[in-house]
Amino acid sequence: MKFTCTTEINAPMDKVVALFDNPDNLRHWQQGYVSTELIRGKTGEVGAQSKITLNFRGRPMILIETLRVRDLPYEIKALYEHEHMINTATHRFYPLDGRHTKYETEVHYTQFIGIMPKLMALLMPGMFRKQTQLTVERFKAFAEKAHKAV
Repeated sequence: MKFTCTTEINAPMDKVVALFDNPDNLRHWQQGYVSTELIRGKTGEVGAQSKITLNFRGRPMILIETLRVRDLPYEIKALYEHEHMINTATHRFYPLDGRHTKYETEVHYTQFIGIMPKLMALLMPGMFRKQTQLTVERFKAFAEKAHKAV
């Protein structure tokens, strides 16, 4: 399953990318964010692995993130491994003018593990896109608020 979610952010690309690239900001826009722990490599370098803990419906959800591409300010791509699914997320940034940025997230689920995740992907694929679009919109709201505060 593959899909793309986009939004236009009312802030210059350099500001948007700096906010996105700062791991301390995840708590502002990633729903249920608890913590990030570096497992291997150096933060921000291709090949680095981190354990990301989220609170999902009252339970911890653990993701292993492996940074695959880091071509900022234009693109960053990571592999996410969870006990029930594996996906890649590619985040792209496009300058629209000096004041606006197009932010795009392409998600590609490559594996669903277990009967329930497979059924959810088959019967409710829109749920995955909807959740990603909500995350994109939360980042937009955070970036615009942070830009106005400067």
